[in-house]
Amino acid sequence: MYEQLSKRMDRVFKLANQIAREYELEYVGTEHLLLAVSKEGTGLGADILGQSGVTYEKLKAAIDKLIQASLEDTWVFGRLPGTPHFRNVVAMAIEEARNLKSKEVCTEHLLLGLLGERGCVAQKALKNFGLTAKQVREEIQRVQAQA
Repeated sequence: MYEQLSKRMDRVFKLANQIAREYELEYVGTEHLLLAVSKEGTGLGADILGQSGVTYEKLKAAIDKLIQASLEDTWVFGRLPGTPHFRNVVAMAIEEARNLKSKEVCTEHLLLGLLGERGCVAQKALKNFGLTAKQVREEIQRVQAQA
């Protein structure tokens, strides 16, 4: 089965780039992908976030707090911050789409990839909201069964 990125994913990637620019960064990180899923707001990924009470504003506040804490940790420990694992998340999203027998990779698969990338800002933010990969996967399967 050949997976392709949905048009919604294209919009999410463009929004993620825009959000990263708003943060005045030269890379797109997992946190920007997560914010873009929420801001784009039309896919199953955004629906799952909304059903969990996760709004764009709450997510942005949580991510800003995590980024600030990360910068403080970097200062204390003298380490330079590494770049986020954007490619890993996209690769995991493609694999999740394949495992769920989806023809397109979409925001719900991106959410699973973000939850699977341990230690990244987006995964920490989602964890703070109580979201797990198991919950998201079950919701995707429930929606697929209804289709």
